[in-house]
Amino acid sequence: MRERFWERFPLDELTEQEWEALCDGCGQCCLLKIQDEASGDIAVLKVACELLDIGSCRCGDYDNRFDKVADCIQLTPERVEDFRWLPRSCGYRRVYEGRKLARWHPLISGDSQRMHRKGISVQSFAVSQREVPEADLEEHIIAILPIDS
Repeated sequence: MRERFWERFPLDELTEQEWEALCDGCGQCCLLKIQDEASGDIAVLKVACELLDIGSCRCGDYDNRFDKVADCIQLTPERVEDFRWLPRSCGYRRVYEGRKLARWHPLISGDSQRMHRKGISVQSFAVSQREVPEADLEEHIIAILPIDS
């Protein structure tokens, strides 16, 4: 990877490896979301995708995730502006918005576990989709994000 690529190149000029490295591994993009059809608002649940390994906050089958999870979200440089629900701490969002990566980000700290210790990842609160009946999903809403059209 190129040195400090996130500061030197626009998102659409990053290599695939560089793009993937922007992921801080927090797992927040793998939390289930429910969008209100009338308002467009997005409810974020503390329920994680069935493929997320909550302990590591990494996908358990990353290469096959789109085949196994029909609504798995693919973050790409071309679509990052559509993902306004990403947390402000997200490396992708920070770089897109012209902000610096957080000090705890693995590219800055060299430590992939730091965000877990700081409580930024879903590791301490998420539950697996396998453990929550679909009828009970709304009981697990942790945030409502207003989405302006």
